[in-house]
Amino acid sequence: MTWLDHLLTSFYTAKWQVTPDQAIYWREIVGNAFGLGSALFGLRRNAWAWPVGIVGNVLLFTVFLGQALGNDQGTPLYGQAARQVFFLITSVYGWWRWQRNRRLDHGTAVVPHWAGHRQRLIFVPAALAAVAGCFFVFRAIGAGFPVPWWYYLADSWIFVGSMLATFAMARGWVEFWLCWIAVDLVGVPELLHFGYYPSAVLYAVYAGFVIWGFVVWLRLSRRFETRQDQVYAHTGD
Repeated sequence: MTWLDHLLTSFYTAKWQVTPDQAIYWREIVGNAFGLGSALFGLRRNAWAWPVGIVGNVLLFTVFLGQALGNDQGTPLYGQAARQVFFLITSVYGWWRWQRNRRLDHGTAVVPHWAGHRQRLIFVPAALAAVAGCFFVFRAIGAGFPVPWWYYLADSWIFVGSMLATFAMARGWVEFWLCWIAVDLVGVPELLHFGYYPSAVLYAVYAGFVIWGFVVWLRLSRRFETRQDQVYAHTGD
């Protein structure tokens, strides 16, 4: 075993034994720290938001599988774990899109703007249908242990909402912050219920940060709209 293998193994198994029956893996704390860093870069419209987020996604994927991977932390949250896989895919797309925008738009990675009426008519009904579909799929697959019915609905809501939020961020839609608020409203109680306390705390902190990010992007979108209207007015003259 090389020193790198030993280091990775030590990090993977490192945990904080809060009580005799409750352990918190450092992977969860570090993964959430990378998630917060990704959000901060996203607020600043910096393309580093995507690779930083990918590191956090990989770590949290191993955390949320819980006992399914032999972790003694808690109940596996398959919806939470599955969305990390989608994050990886969407993050590659978002990273590529923001880098391309920087080359084409004089260094600007993304211009915040509201989604159009056509996009809303497509994505809102599709998202609600996806939540219902995932609920039945997740319930049919089962969790491998007794869980209340709302477990599947909560995981479906978080899974679909996270997918939509990440895609909207890549497109520069202001609505992506609102999607994260909707995810947090369900995610925090679920994580607390199943003992993922670091993630629950981060989600709660993240909720306040998301409101701030929404205000910042809203102001930027209005500024760009005003600038665009001025250009159109000048062109018309």
